[in-house]
Amino acid sequence: MSLRLISKRLLPIVALVATLPLSVMTSDAFAAAPQVRKQAPGFYRMMLGNFEITALLDGTHPFPSNVLTKPDASSDLPEHPRKELLELDPEELETLLGEVDLSSPVEGAINAFLVNTGRKLILIDSGAGILYGVYGGHLLGNLAASGYSPDQIDEVYLTHLHADHVGGMLHDGKMSFPNATVRVRQEDYDYWLDRSKQAAAPALLKTMFDGAISSLQPYLDLGRVKPYEGSVELSPGIRSIPAPGHTPGHSFYEVTSGTSTMVMWGDIVHMAPVQFPDPSVTVAYDSDGDSAEKQREGIFAEAAAKGYWIGAAHVSFPGIGHVGSYGGTFRWIPANYTTVLPAPTE
Repeated sequence: MSLRLISKRLLPIVALVATLPLSVMTSDAFAAAPQVRKQAPGFYRMMLGNFEITALLDGTHPFPSNVLTKPDASSDLPEHPRKELLELDPEELETLLGEVDLSSPVEGAINAFLVNTGRKLILIDSGAGILYGVYGGHLLGNLAASGYSPDQIDEVYLTHLHADHVGGMLHDGKMSFPNATVRVRQEDYDYWLDRSKQAAAPALLKTMFDGAISSLQPYLDLGRVKPYEGSVELSPGIRSIPAPGHTPGHSFYEVTSGTSTMVMWGDIVHMAPVQFPDPSVTVAYDSDGDSAEKQREGIFAEAAAKGYWIGAAHVSFPGIGHVGSYGGTFRWIPANYTTVLPAPTE
Protein backbone atom coordinates (compact mmCIF):
# COMPACT_ATOMS: atom_id res chain seq x y z
CA MET A 1 0.00 0.00 0.00
CA SER A 2 1.36 3.38 -0.94
CA LEU A 3 2.29 6.02 1.64
CA ARG A 4 -0.19 8.40 0.02
CA LEU A 5 -3.07 5.89 0.53
CA ILE A 6 -2.15 5.29 4.19
CA SER A 7 -2.09 9.02 4.87
CA LYS A 8 -5.45 9.45 3.18
CA ARG A 9 -7.05 6.80 5.41
CA LEU A 10 -5.49 8.17 8.62
CA LEU A 11 -6.59 11.77 8.09
CA PRO A 12 -10.21 11.22 9.35
CA ILE A 13 -8.91 9.47 12.48
CA VAL A 14 -6.45 12.25 13.25
CA ALA A 15 -9.17 14.81 12.75
CA LEU A 16 -11.51 12.98 15.15
CA VAL A 17 -8.85 12.74 17.87
CA ALA A 18 -8.16 16.44 17.52
CA THR A 19 -11.77 17.23 18.40
CA LEU A 20 -11.77 15.22 21.67
CA PRO A 21 -11.54 17.09 25.00
CA LEU A 22 -8.09 17.06 26.56
CA SER A 23 -9.44 15.25 29.65
CA VAL A 24 -10.53 12.29 27.51
CA MET A 25 -7.00 11.86 26.14
CA THR A 26 -5.26 12.00 29.52
CA SER A 27 -4.72 9.06 31.87
CA ASP A 28 -7.08 10.47 34.57
CA ALA A 29 -10.04 10.86 32.20
CA PHE A 30 -12.44 8.86 34.35
CA ALA A 31 -11.50 10.60 37.63
CA ALA A 32 -13.64 13.62 36.79
CA ALA A 33 -16.92 12.15 38.08
CA PRO A 34 -19.16 14.59 40.00
CA GLN A 35 -18.59 14.65 43.76
CA VAL A 36 -21.40 12.94 45.70
CA ARG A 37 -20.91 14.95 48.93
CA LYS A 38 -23.13 12.72 51.08
CA GLN A 39 -22.31 10.46 54.01
CA ALA A 40 -23.28 6.84 54.52
CA PRO A 41 -26.47 6.23 56.53
CA GLY A 42 -25.81 7.08 60.18
CA PHE A 43 -26.60 3.94 62.13
CA TYR A 44 -24.43 1.47 64.02
CA ARG A 45 -25.58 -1.74 65.66
CA MET A 46 -24.31 -3.96 68.46
CA MET A 47 -25.67 -6.62 70.78
CA LEU A 48 -25.91 -6.05 74.52
CA GLY A 49 -26.65 -9.48 75.92
CA ASN A 50 -29.92 -10.36 74.16
CA PHE A 51 -30.83 -6.72 73.48
CA GLU A 52 -30.09 -5.13 70.12
CA ILE A 53 -28.70 -1.58 70.39
CA THR A 54 -28.78 0.70 67.35
CA ALA A 55 -27.06 4.08 67.50
CA LEU A 56 -28.78 6.64 65.26
CA LEU A 57 -27.20 9.88 64.09
CA ASP A 58 -29.48 12.91 63.85
CA GLY A 59 -26.70 15.22 62.64
CA THR A 60 -23.57 17.10 63.68
CA HIS A 61 -23.12 20.73 64.59
CA PRO A 62 -20.19 23.05 65.40
CA PHE A 63 -19.87 23.34 69.17
CA PRO A 64 -18.12 26.59 70.17
CA SER A 65 -15.59 26.69 72.98
CA ASN A 66 -16.94 29.98 74.37
CA VAL A 67 -19.76 28.10 76.12
CA LEU A 68 -17.31 26.03 78.18
CA THR A 69 -17.06 27.16 81.81
CA LYS A 70 -14.87 26.27 84.75
CA PRO A 71 -14.58 27.21 88.44
CA ASP A 72 -12.55 30.36 88.97
CA ALA A 73 -9.94 29.13 91.44
CA SER A 74 -8.56 32.66 91.85
CA SER A 75 -11.74 33.83 93.56
CA ASP A 76 -11.79 34.48 97.30
CA LEU A 77 -15.45 33.46 97.53
CA PRO A 78 -16.32 30.27 99.46
CA GLU A 79 -17.86 28.83 96.27
CA HIS A 80 -15.92 29.70 93.14
CA PRO A 81 -18.03 31.30 90.42
CA ARG A 82 -17.79 29.82 86.96
CA LYS A 83 -16.21 31.71 84.11
CA GLU A 84 -15.58 30.97 80.45
CA LEU A 85 -12.70 28.54 80.03
CA LEU A 86 -11.33 30.72 77.23
CA GLU A 87 -11.15 33.62 79.67
CA LEU A 88 -9.61 31.57 82.49
CA ASP A 89 -7.08 29.45 80.62
CA PRO A 90 -7.02 29.72 76.81
CA GLU A 91 -3.76 27.75 76.66
CA GLU A 92 -5.37 24.74 78.40
CA LEU A 93 -8.15 24.65 75.85
CA GLU A 94 -5.76 25.03 72.93
CA THR A 95 -3.51 22.28 74.31
CA LEU A 96 -6.31 19.76 74.94
CA LEU A 97 -7.81 20.24 71.49
CA GLY A 98 -4.40 20.29 69.83
CA GLU A 99 -3.52 16.89 71.28
CA VAL A 100 -6.20 15.35 69.06
CA ASP A 101 -5.66 17.66 66.07
CA LEU A 102 -8.80 19.70 66.70
CA SER A 103 -9.58 23.37 67.09
CA SER A 104 -12.70 25.26 68.10
CA PRO A 105 -15.46 24.95 67.08
CA VAL A 106 -15.50 21.17 67.44
CA GLU A 107 -18.03 19.25 65.37
CA GLY A 108 -20.40 17.64 67.88
CA ALA A 109 -22.53 14.58 67.18
CA ILE A 110 -26.23 14.37 67.99
CA ASN A 111 -26.79 10.69 68.81
CA ALA A 112 -29.87 8.74 69.85
CA PHE A 113 -30.13 5.07 70.75
CA LEU A 114 -32.70 2.44 69.81
CA VAL A 115 -33.12 -0.56 72.12
CA ASN A 116 -34.88 -3.67 70.82
CA THR A 117 -35.52 -5.87 73.85
CA GLY A 118 -37.28 -8.53 71.80
CA ARG A 119 -40.61 -7.41 73.26
CA LYS A 120 -40.42 -3.64 72.91
CA LEU A 121 -38.72 -1.13 70.65
CA ILE A 122 -37.56 1.82 72.77
CA LEU A 123 -35.91 5.00 71.51
CA ILE A 124 -33.69 6.91 73.95
CA ASP A 125 -33.69 10.59 72.89
CA SER A 126 -34.91 11.81 69.51
CA GLY A 127 -32.31 14.25 68.22
CA ALA A 128 -32.87 17.88 67.28
CA GLY A 129 -35.18 17.42 64.31
CA ILE A 130 -35.77 20.78 62.64
CA LEU A 131 -34.80 22.80 65.72
CA TYR A 132 -31.11 22.86 64.71
CA GLY A 133 -31.73 23.68 61.04
CA VAL A 134 -29.34 21.93 58.64
CA TYR A 135 -27.41 20.41 61.55
CA GLY A 136 -30.17 17.95 62.52
CA GLY A 137 -33.18 16.11 61.19
CA HIS A 138 -31.51 12.94 59.90
CA LEU A 139 -32.77 10.54 62.56
CA LEU A 140 -35.89 9.32 60.75
CA GLY A 141 -33.95 8.65 57.55
CA ASN A 142 -31.28 6.76 59.46
CA LEU A 143 -33.96 4.86 61.38
CA ALA A 144 -35.40 3.69 58.05
CA ALA A 145 -31.93 2.82 56.74
CA SER A 146 -31.39 0.70 59.87
CA GLY A 147 -34.46 -1.41 59.06
CA TYR A 148 -37.11 0.10 61.36
CA SER A 149 -40.04 2.46 60.84
CA PRO A 150 -41.27 5.23 63.18
CA ASP A 151 -44.61 3.52 63.83
CA GLN A 152 -42.78 0.54 65.32
CA ILE A 153 -41.46 2.61 68.24
CA ASP A 154 -43.34 1.63 71.41
CA GLU A 155 -41.78 4.12 73.84
CA VAL A 156 -39.44 7.10 73.81
CA TYR A 157 -37.33 7.81 76.91
CA LEU A 158 -35.95 11.35 77.01
CA THR A 159 -32.84 12.07 79.07
CA HIS A 160 -34.00 15.70 79.31
CA LEU A 161 -35.99 18.26 77.35
CA HIS A 162 -33.33 20.36 75.61
CA ALA A 163 -33.93 21.00 71.92
CA ASP A 164 -31.34 18.55 70.59
CA HIS A 165 -32.96 15.67 72.50
CA VAL A 166 -36.67 16.42 72.13
CA GLY A 167 -36.82 18.15 68.72
CA GLY A 168 -37.05 14.93 66.76
CA MET A 169 -40.41 14.09 68.33
CA LEU A 170 -42.11 16.22 65.66
CA HIS A 171 -41.88 15.91 61.85
CA ASP A 172 -43.83 18.10 59.41
CA GLY A 173 -46.02 19.23 62.29
CA LYS A 174 -47.05 15.69 63.21
CA MET A 175 -45.89 13.09 65.72
CA SER A 176 -42.75 11.38 64.46
CA PHE A 177 -43.62 8.27 66.45
CA PRO A 178 -47.43 7.97 66.26
CA ASN A 179 -47.73 4.87 68.46
CA ALA A 180 -45.20 5.81 71.13
CA THR A 181 -45.61 6.72 74.79
CA VAL A 182 -43.11 9.34 75.98
CA ARG A 183 -41.37 9.05 79.36
CA VAL A 184 -39.45 11.89 81.02
CA ARG A 185 -38.51 12.60 84.62
CA GLN A 186 -41.05 14.68 86.53
CA GLU A 187 -38.63 17.52 87.34
CA ASP A 188 -37.90 18.20 83.66
CA TYR A 189 -41.59 17.87 82.79
CA ASP A 190 -42.51 20.42 85.46
CA TYR A 191 -39.76 22.85 84.45
CA TRP A 192 -39.53 22.91 80.64
CA LEU A 193 -43.27 22.72 79.95
CA ASP A 194 -44.08 25.65 82.25
CA ARG A 195 -44.19 29.07 80.56
CA SER A 196 -43.83 30.84 83.91
CA LYS A 197 -40.43 29.14 84.35
CA GLN A 198 -39.43 30.38 80.91
CA ALA A 199 -39.88 34.00 81.96
CA ALA A 200 -37.37 33.62 84.79
CA ALA A 201 -34.86 31.45 82.87
CA PRO A 202 -31.46 32.70 81.62
CA ALA A 203 -31.62 34.18 78.11
CA LEU A 204 -29.49 31.33 76.73
CA LEU A 205 -32.13 28.77 77.75
CA LYS A 206 -35.38 30.57 76.95
CA THR A 207 -35.79 29.05 73.48
CA MET A 208 -35.44 25.56 74.98
CA PHE A 209 -38.92 25.96 76.45
CA ASP A 210 -40.38 26.70 73.03
CA GLY A 211 -38.73 23.62 71.55
CA ALA A 212 -39.87 21.30 74.33
CA ILE A 213 -43.47 22.51 74.31
CA SER A 214 -43.93 22.50 70.52
CA SER A 215 -42.22 19.14 70.07
CA LEU A 216 -44.31 17.39 72.72
CA GLN A 217 -47.66 19.15 72.26
CA PRO A 218 -49.30 16.48 70.04
CA TYR A 219 -48.28 13.78 72.53
CA LEU A 220 -49.52 15.91 75.43
CA ASP A 221 -52.86 16.41 73.68
CA LEU A 222 -53.31 12.63 73.45
CA GLY A 223 -52.11 11.94 77.01
CA ARG A 224 -49.04 10.14 75.68
CA VAL A 225 -46.47 11.93 77.87
CA LYS A 226 -46.13 10.07 81.17
CA PRO A 227 -43.61 11.57 83.62
CA TYR A 228 -41.98 9.40 86.26
CA GLU A 229 -40.21 10.11 89.54
CA GLY A 230 -36.79 9.04 90.74
CA SER A 231 -35.14 5.75 89.84
CA VAL A 232 -37.65 3.35 88.35
CA GLU A 233 -37.65 0.35 86.02
CA LEU A 234 -39.48 1.74 83.00
CA SER A 235 -39.30 -1.54 81.09
CA PRO A 236 -37.73 -4.91 81.98
CA GLY A 237 -33.98 -4.31 81.79
CA ILE A 238 -34.15 -0.49 81.54
CA ARG A 239 -33.96 1.70 84.63
CA SER A 240 -33.85 5.47 85.03
CA ILE A 241 -31.11 7.04 87.14
CA PRO A 242 -31.57 10.65 88.34
CA ALA A 243 -28.58 12.79 87.32
CA PRO A 244 -29.59 16.44 87.85
CA GLY A 245 -27.29 19.29 86.97
CA HIS A 246 -27.44 19.76 83.24
CA THR A 247 -31.20 20.17 83.72
CA PRO A 248 -33.35 19.79 86.84
CA GLY A 249 -34.60 16.37 85.73
CA HIS A 250 -31.65 15.14 83.67
CA SER A 251 -31.53 11.33 83.77
CA PHE A 252 -29.36 8.42 82.72
CA TYR A 253 -30.90 5.18 81.45
CA GLU A 254 -29.25 1.96 82.54
CA VAL A 255 -29.87 -0.84 80.05
CA THR A 256 -29.05 -4.38 81.23
CA SER A 257 -29.38 -7.74 79.51
CA GLY A 258 -27.79 -10.75 81.15
CA THR A 259 -24.38 -9.72 82.44
CA SER A 260 -24.02 -6.77 80.03
CA THR A 261 -24.85 -3.16 80.87
CA MET A 262 -24.89 0.10 78.92
CA VAL A 263 -25.62 3.49 80.50
CA MET A 264 -27.12 6.13 78.22
CA TRP A 265 -25.61 9.38 79.42
CA GLY A 266 -27.58 12.20 77.87
CA ASP A 267 -25.57 15.41 78.30
CA ILE A 268 -22.67 14.51 80.56
CA VAL A 269 -20.09 15.27 77.85
CA HIS A 270 -20.27 17.93 75.14
CA MET A 271 -16.62 18.30 74.16
CA ALA A 272 -14.86 15.00 74.83
CA PRO A 273 -11.22 16.09 74.27
CA VAL A 274 -11.65 18.74 76.98
CA GLN A 275 -14.05 17.23 79.52
CA PHE A 276 -12.57 13.74 79.87
CA PRO A 277 -9.15 15.03 80.97
CA ASP A 278 -10.78 17.89 82.93
CA PRO A 279 -14.26 16.96 84.30
CA SER A 280 -14.54 20.33 86.04
CA VAL A 281 -15.32 21.92 82.67
CA THR A 282 -19.06 22.46 82.28
CA VAL A 283 -21.20 24.22 79.67
CA ALA A 284 -23.23 27.40 79.85
CA TYR A 285 -26.35 25.36 79.08
CA ASP A 286 -26.13 23.60 82.46
CA SER A 287 -28.90 24.59 84.86
CA ASP A 288 -26.51 23.95 87.77
CA GLY A 289 -22.85 23.82 86.78
CA ASP A 290 -21.59 22.56 90.14
CA SER A 291 -24.07 19.66 90.16
CA ALA A 292 -23.24 18.85 86.54
CA GLU A 293 -19.54 18.72 87.43
CA LYS A 294 -20.20 16.32 90.32
CA GLN A 295 -22.33 14.08 88.12
CA ARG A 296 -19.59 13.94 85.48
CA GLU A 297 -16.82 13.15 87.97
CA GLY A 298 -18.92 10.46 89.61
CA ILE A 299 -20.05 8.71 86.43
CA PHE A 300 -16.55 8.85 84.90
CA ALA A 301 -15.09 7.13 87.96
CA GLU A 302 -17.89 4.55 88.12
CA ALA A 303 -17.74 3.73 84.41
CA ALA A 304 -13.96 3.35 84.52
CA ALA A 305 -14.14 1.10 87.59
CA LYS A 306 -16.99 -1.12 86.41
CA GLY A 307 -16.15 -1.23 82.72
CA TYR A 308 -19.71 -1.14 81.41
CA TRP A 309 -20.70 0.26 78.02
CA ILE A 310 -21.60 3.93 77.53
CA GLY A 311 -24.03 5.44 75.02
CA ALA A 312 -23.09 9.13 74.78
CA ALA A 313 -25.26 11.69 73.03
CA HIS A 314 -22.49 14.06 71.95
CA VAL A 315 -19.36 11.94 71.60
CA SER A 316 -18.38 11.29 67.97
CA PHE A 317 -20.82 8.90 66.31
CA PRO A 318 -21.74 6.21 67.17
CA GLY A 319 -21.06 7.47 70.70
CA ILE A 320 -20.61 3.93 72.02
CA GLY A 321 -17.58 3.00 74.08
CA HIS A 322 -16.01 2.74 77.52
CA VAL A 323 -14.27 5.09 79.94
CA GLY A 324 -10.68 4.36 80.88
CA SER A 325 -8.50 5.87 83.59
CA TYR A 326 -4.79 6.36 82.96
CA GLY A 327 -2.53 8.05 85.48
CA GLY A 328 -5.47 9.78 87.09
CA THR A 329 -6.86 11.07 83.77
CA PHE A 330 -10.04 9.78 82.17
CA ARG A 331 -10.12 8.83 78.50
CA TRP A 332 -12.83 7.80 76.05
CA ILE A 333 -12.31 4.35 74.50
CA PRO A 334 -14.50 4.02 71.38
CA ALA A 335 -16.14 0.71 70.51
CA ASN A 336 -14.19 -1.58 68.21
CA TYR A 337 -16.24 -1.46 65.01
CA THR A 338 -17.77 -4.81 64.10
CA THR A 339 -19.96 -6.15 61.30
CA VAL A 340 -20.74 -9.46 63.06
CA LEU A 341 -23.55 -9.54 65.62
CA PRO A 342 -24.05 -12.72 67.65
CA ALA A 343 -27.49 -14.30 67.77
CA PRO A 344 -29.47 -13.92 71.04
CA THR A 345 -28.99 -16.73 73.52
CA GLU A 346 -31.99 -18.61 74.84
